[in-house]
Amino acid sequence: MADKTYLPDIDIARAAMLEPIPDIAAKLGLKDDEFELYGKTKAKVTLAACEARADKPLGKLVLVTAISPTPAGEGKTTTTVGLGDALSRIGKQTCICLREPSLGPCFGMKGGAAGGGYAQVVPMETINLHFTGDFHAIGSAHNLLSAMIDNHLYWGNGSGLDARRISWRRVVDMNDRALRAIATSLGGVANGFPREDGFDITVASEVMAIFCLAENLRDLKARLGRIIVGYTRERRPVTAAELKAEGAMTVLLRDAFMPNLVQTLEGTPAFVHGGPFANIAHGCNSVVATKAALKLADYVVTEAGFGADLGAEKFFDIKCRMAGLKPDAAVVVATIRALKSHGGVAKADLNTPDVAAVERGLANLGRHLRNIAQFGVPAVVGINQFSSDTEAETETVRRYCAEFGVDCHVNTHWADGGAGIEGMAHKVAALADGGAAQFRPLYESEMPLWEKVRCIARTLYGADDIIADKKVRGQFRQLQEDGFGDLPVCMAKTQYSFSTDPELKGAPIEHVVPVRELRLSAGAGFVVVICGEIMTMPGLPRVPAAEQITLDDDGVIHNLS
Repeated sequence: MADKTYLPDIDIARAAMLEPIPDIAAKLGLKDDEFELYGKTKAKVTLAACEARADKPLGKLVLVTAISPTPAGEGKTTTTVGLGDALSRIGKQTCICLREPSLGPCFGMKGGAAGGGYAQVVPMETINLHFTGDFHAIGSAHNLLSAMIDNHLYWGNGSGLDARRISWRRVVDMNDRALRAIATSLGGVANGFPREDGFDITVASEVMAIFCLAENLRDLKARLGRIIVGYTRERRPVTAAELKAEGAMTVLLRDAFMPNLVQTLEGTPAFVHGGPFANIAHGCNSVVATKAALKLADYVVTEAGFGADLGAEKFFDIKCRMAGLKPDAAVVVATIRALKSHGGVAKADLNTPDVAAVERGLANLGRHLRNIAQFGVPAVVGINQFSSDTEAETETVRRYCAEFGVDCHVNTHWADGGAGIEGMAHKVAALADGGAAQFRPLYESEMPLWEKVRCIARTLYGADDIIADKKVRGQFRQLQEDGFGDLPVCMAKTQYSFSTDPELKGAPIEHVVPVRELRLSAGAGFVVVICGEIMTMPGLPRVPAAEQITLDDDGVIHNLS
């Protein structure tokens, strides 16, 4: 029999004996009428269940983040799942909160987002594909508004919306570069007024951001109504509420808005709900799921996308600020292989022992640790162990972390499940219970938008400054004058570097951050700051994963990861 650690993730997931989802719900104290079954292995928790526990104290909140991603892989979701299982193993009532995967990466390059090895949320195949249909609902609500905009123009344009100043684009949950810029309403008078348009990927939609930041259905509807779809010739904003679209959009999102409950391979409850990317959006699962978990469990382990400069910063400065959350501890995930990558080693050579390369790559980890500390949240470092790691390499990381007063744990949860990360679980629980966290956002709401972006660039990215052309500087001034200066900023940039150059590894200094565009997300309540060459509609790689994913004659999916 093959060693279990070498089984593909999908085979491990299929072999698991899952507990009935009502039993998972019972671990959180949910009653039979407080969740709705979606088959045998999935459920949606009612909003009434969350509201019924409004007065219950919140549990401890632990954020899992990572160093800057590399082709070597870091394993943030795997660590989130493994840590949740380990906390359960040491007797802590625990719930995990994750984002839902997007179909774009699943069929493109990154793959799914259900964890890996023996630290997965299941059913893996369903989660990585259509799941409970939430993303389809979000895309439908977004594109309903798109249709209503063009319909409004066609039937007289009572708002005076300037077709040249429509800012609302369409979305699709797939990487499709051909749709980045399109022309619509071609073919004659009956089809409307031709204009330039384009698509973003669904995870970059403002509807997705609103979905993940709204506190309840009332808040969801109000935020949708505040969406600015464009401007009149006089530069007056036109909102979704003015087009009377928010009611129907909320109807499409009603069922999707209930958090999805699943389980890990070890039976730990997990909410998987919402899914904005962290490089082009705010990168966190829904507020309603996180708050439900905090009411239902004593410890909640959640993650934020990509490296701490993106996901963690937005988790702290956007999600926690808006939702009134106060994280108690953080985990920064790394691998020896990824550190060597930041130290300049080519991917083909990452399995070769190289202490010097690890030492060079530690600059990236160090900057992330300093950044986390600036938010007043105590941290530990989790090293996902690979068979090629040497004791000399891991000891180098331990000594480096000790200089920051931070514990470093080498974990084997990918191969051993929760048992492989119990040591770190004890430390994380002690940190969370110790009351050392003094959470604070990086910047005050009153700081001007330009200075907020500069603060992030200088303080977290190690940049000398930010730059923007005259048009973009005008956008900053206009948003400030229009009363949006108190909003947080959502940085959209490459995830692979602290800079906007994805090839610049480690911890670069003396670089500048070019701001290319601003997009106001008035409903979500932040300003998207697009930097460098980042795209809100990714493209597929030269050899997309879709070429290998298939279904056999027995209906079994193959090569989904």
